[in-house]
Amino acid sequence: MSTAKQKILVVDDEPDIVELIAYNLKREGYQVHTASNGQEAVTTAKKIMPDLIILDVMMPKMDGIEACRIMRAMPEFKSTFMVFLTARSEEYSEIAGFNVGADDYIAKPIKPRALLSRINAILRRNAQSEDPVDEKLEVLDLVIDREAFLVFKNGEKIVLAKKEFELLYLLASRPGKVYTREVILKNIWEDSVVVTNRTIDVHIRKLREKIGENYVSTVKGVGYKFEA
Repeated sequence: MSTAKQKILVVDDEPDIVELIAYNLKREGYQVHTASNGQEAVTTAKKIMPDLIILDVMMPKMDGIEACRIMRAMPEFKSTFMVFLTARSEEYSEIAGFNVGADDYIAKPIKPRALLSRINAILRRNAQSEDPVDEKLEVLDLVIDREAFLVFKNGEKIVLAKKEFELLYLLASRPGKVYTREVILKNIWEDSVVVTNRTIDVHIRKLREKIGENYVSTVKGVGYKFEA
């Protein structure tokens, strides 16, 4: 996979961590930019338009959660991958991150090989998602535009985070089909080791809040399906 033109923004207030991550990503061929807090991250991201942003959760001036929330509200970042870097294991931190549109978590202490494997997999999925196959789904009163990463309900645009969009697209591509949690994890998150069933539940809840309660139903003990 060619990485020469792919840009990654690394945001952390610990210089040693930024240096470690940047060094390994540059060796892999990525263009790397850095920031030391959430405010600087937002400003830098607007200038360089990165393909992926790695955000520490706890930072001065503006933390990673708030920075992610602000950028997700901007149309230009609706499909940008955002990955949280954290040493925290509290459940609320993970849920808060996914609530504002995080795509994944990478745990501290940083293990360079594991980090590169995760980043490569994430960006590889992004490249594959650009394949022009079934670019637009029209189901019930929803139009799901895969190419533009946009959803329209009765003509009104709904902005979804990248993983929320991918989850909706997967379910809506086969209305009535029950997708088990295992299948959802494999298709949306692949081999991400930090994703749990709770992660799916959070994304389903956020999806229902945005498009309405009646589209995705829970099949107790099995998974989810799109109601036709």
